[in-house]
Amino acid sequence: MDTRWKPNVTVAAIVEKEGRYLLIEEHTQEGLRLNNPAGHLDPGESPAEGCARETLEETARPFRPTALVGIYLSRFQRPSTGEDITYVRMAFCGDIGDVQPERQLDEGIVRTVWMSPQEVRDSADRHRSPLVLRCIEDHLAGQRFPLEVIHTDAAVADLPPLRS
Repeated sequence: MDTRWKPNVTVAAIVEKEGRYLLIEEHTQEGLRLNNPAGHLDPGESPAEGCARETLEETARPFRPTALVGIYLSRFQRPSTGEDITYVRMAFCGDIGDVQPERQLDEGIVRTVWMSPQEVRDSADRHRSPLVLRCIEDHLAGQRFPLEVIHTDAAVADLPPLRS
């Protein structure tokens, strides 16, 4: 039995345009929540690639990460089930493209919404995670790190998955 603690790795896009931030509204087990475009890192992709993929899936807009905003550790306990989850989130800022009208939003995503920083702060009780606001505040403070601070070894994409 494997009892090793394994946090969930997620990636998030912190998208700002003309002083407003792009969020998604999504159905969760806790109800309708706001989040940065974000999701789990998939096997075989770098964190920046995962962030671009998740943003496209959740917003129907292409995203090109240009900098790392931060790496965050958080913990969530689901009241309904007692599930205890720890997340490692890598948040990226970058360039967002236009909506691709032929694309549908991921299942569970209700809509995208552009919000001012104050609107994001005022809606904190509806955030999926406290990291939604924390990442935006760090972005507003000018926190940026070069993408090169995250190294993805070639074996991530090159090795075939192990069979169980």
